[in-house]
Amino acid sequence: MSSNSSIIEYHKKELPGKVWTLGLALFLTGLLIVVIGYIVDPERTAFNNIILLTFLISLGAGSLFLIAIEYVAGAVWSTPFRRVPEILSFALVLVPIFAVPLFFNMYDIFKWTHPEILKTDELLQSKAPYLNINFFIIRALLFFTVWIVFFLMLYRNSIKQDSSGDQLLTKRNIVISAIFLPVFAFTISFTAFDWLMSLAPHWYSTIFGVYYFSGTVLCALAASTFIIVLMNERGFFVKGLTKDHYYSLGALMFAFINFWAYIAFSQFLLIWYANLPDETFWFLQRWEGNWKFVSIGLIFVHFVIPYFGLLSQPAKMNPRRLLVMSVWIMFAHIYDLYWMIMPAFSKEGIAFGWIEIGFPLFTFGLLILLFVSRSKKVNLVPVGDPKLKRGIDFRL
Repeated sequence: MSSNSSIIEYHKKELPGKVWTLGLALFLTGLLIVVIGYIVDPERTAFNNIILLTFLISLGAGSLFLIAIEYVAGAVWSTPFRRVPEILSFALVLVPIFAVPLFFNMYDIFKWTHPEILKTDELLQSKAPYLNINFFIIRALLFFTVWIVFFLMLYRNSIKQDSSGDQLLTKRNIVISAIFLPVFAFTISFTAFDWLMSLAPHWYSTIFGVYYFSGTVLCALAASTFIIVLMNERGFFVKGLTKDHYYSLGALMFAFINFWAYIAFSQFLLIWYANLPDETFWFLQRWEGNWKFVSIGLIFVHFVIPYFGLLSQPAKMNPRRLLVMSVWIMFAHIYDLYWMIMPAFSKEGIAFGWIEIGFPLFTFGLLILLFVSRSKKVNLVPVGDPKLKRGIDFRL
């Protein structure tokens, strides 16, 4: 530990064994369902795999974005618990693994991979230089690699600072973060275009990348908030953190709830106002059959309920409210991804069953195992960061 340890009371504790047991049970149950799903119905399972993949990208890349924003903005209030999004960013290392099954099932997922359709579709032919299997896989692997490289650089410097206390490491991370932010904006947008928008290759929206970005950051922020509040209430962080820190987390979630709603409404309004068939069909498809109930539900699940749940100042400072709303927002992001992805598989109506349950169980079990294993190897507090004391003393 650095010299901070002489003025800051922090005792490293291990998470209870029952947390690992819970994660293992969820992981094994979900894995079994996923494997059976790929055997019984590989096409439907592959579409659910996209939900898993884009959720993990949201969690990993979104957490890395939060870290980079802290460094670039010089924020201090989030420093005491920055290690949480750092550990969550480890999800990026898993992303390429869960993309592999999709690479082998692209024909079942993407219409633009069908030669017979491509021969008679002039629009898809014009998009073929971009939408082709080889270039798609190259882009995906390139984006995954870029994210992992930036993560490893930022994470390595942060961990190294725990023992050295070298302030130059903070300056290096500021430079790395400043480079990462525009790279993140580009890669997260094209990830949305590739994995989500190209499911309907005739459709396009210039704001779709921002739409996915808003949900991505909100999901990562909710996951971090849940872990931070839960662990702080159980004494896993430094002493001195107050409800002012909780308020900052709650206010930031509330801001991104509104930002997501603004982008979602802007996208819908522009397409509705222009009333072009090449744009409107995507929304009309989500208004056919019982998909309309999912579309209406999205408004309440992703905006109305979390908006009023975090509207008041006391709500943003209440640990129990923050825990509930954090879980709700993560569920809302999965709901949003389901709404974007599954109509491409089932145009007639909602497809929901045991296959859809398997991937959330698998994902959250895996994330619990990941967090528990990493927390045993590193401090849960960046004890060498020169901003740590100011972060603990932060008051509104």
